[in-house]
Amino acid sequence: MTNSLLGALEIVVHTDPGLVRGQNEDSVFGDASQGLAILADGMGGYNAGEVASSMATTLLARQLAEAFKVTAAHEHDIETGQPFARRSLGEQIASVNAAIYVASASQSQLGGMGTTLVATVFCDDKVIVAHVGDSRLYRLRGEELVALTHDHSVLQEQIDRGLITAKEARHALNRNLVTRAIGVDPDVEAEIHVYPVRVGDVYLLCSDGLYDMVEEEEIQHVLELSGANLDLSAMQLIKVANDNGGEDNISVAVVKVLREFPAARGGWSKLWSWLN
Repeated sequence: MTNSLLGALEIVVHTDPGLVRGQNEDSVFGDASQGLAILADGMGGYNAGEVASSMATTLLARQLAEAFKVTAAHEHDIETGQPFARRSLGEQIASVNAAIYVASASQSQLGGMGTTLVATVFCDDKVIVAHVGDSRLYRLRGEELVALTHDHSVLQEQIDRGLITAKEARHALNRNLVTRAIGVDPDVEAEIHVYPVRVGDVYLLCSDGLYDMVEEEEIQHVLELSGANLDLSAMQLIKVANDNGGEDNISVAVVKVLREFPAARGGWSKLWSWLN
């Protein structure tokens, strides 16, 4: 990662077991110097979900950092013109999926483990987001909060087909059934998108332990009210989720864009920028 990110981002991460679960199977990682935030919500038997989510965040952070030492995240792919980070996220998530799948298959105490995942790479005034499952990324821009991810879940499929409303889905019994997860099958495809960022944007990565307990309007209110203090925002979101029942582990990563961070142009990146 280039030094164009120096002072460009602030990232705060917090995780809490909630009030009902005996252990915390979430894992969250953030590094502003790399422009990287990752959140995973594990599932499986005793301790297995915790292992899966920890493997996902640790391995993905390490492998992306190694990949970006060789090729900068913002460098354009010769074939697609997309940032290298987009292709790298797909490749490294596939690698992480394989590692977790093998661990699950080879160790009986970890059998059936898996995890959701949402990961962001910030580079060249863009955010590349990849997700698998129902952990989410929200963006607060001005007075508008929008979800930039689309849940891979049974409920979301029912909503998309018009069988149930989003409001009804909040109280459905099967709201935590995901249709895609890391480590459950030999192969998995992450959904990946690239979005331009603006100074002042706030991005929220969160597990379902937050958004199942807190309405989006209240999430937005907390982010707006304490937007100048990301640590306070993160802790307040967790507090509200616990105040509303804390039925699951609650994890958040809050990212604020402090200044523009365009990448220096050179070689293929300059050519693609000129052509486009």
